[in-house]
Amino acid sequence: MGADISGFVECRAWHLHEEDEDSVWRAAIDLFFLNITRNYDAFGCLFGVRNYANFRPLAADRGLPVDASETVRAELGQLAQWPDQAYGTTWITWAEIKEADWGEPAEKADSRLHQYRQTPDGLRLTGKSAWSSRFAQAVGPRAQVPDEAQEWPEGSEWLIGDTLCRSERLRRRDAVPETGEWKPVWTVMEAIASQHGDDNVRLVVWFGN
Repeated sequence: MGADISGFVECRAWHLHEEDEDSVWRAAIDLFFLNITRNYDAFGCLFGVRNYANFRPLAADRGLPVDASETVRAELGQLAQWPDQAYGTTWITWAEIKEADWGEPAEKADSRLHQYRQTPDGLRLTGKSAWSSRFAQAVGPRAQVPDEAQEWPEGSEWLIGDTLCRSERLRRRDAVPETGEWKPVWTVMEAIASQHGDDNVRLVVWFGN
């Protein structure tokens, strides 16, 4: 069963409060309007969910912020009776995203073999797979076991018919490209932070099957 992401960009706007009054976080925009792409490499890199690529997550398992906005609390409250629709809840500030090293490699090679097909323009990535019957038959019945994570030396390659299977290690920018599906999220967070400060803008997310 696949995993999908939900959440909100929140902002703590100091000027909305009277002097000496505690500030509160408010929901600024639903993640639904910015990015709901199912990208497990990004999920793992950012939040440690479906982390097949073996990244050191930027913000995993932090739970719900104690000062989460009323909107976020209400949304998660409605999902409380369905645990599989609201797990992996965590958050990350714009300040942390800005400071991330997007060139940082994963801690080890991807648990999935990257599959390429030769084209007139060179090799084209056609998919990633943790198990393949064709691969197991070609390399040996003990080479891969369904539903079990495998570890292959980085750079290992097998040519099976017209498919090249390769063990690779990703970098953060491979999982979260600068111009990829997360760009709208970063653009909105950056715009809000320019008015209210980097530490006063955060993304709160959770996952559902």
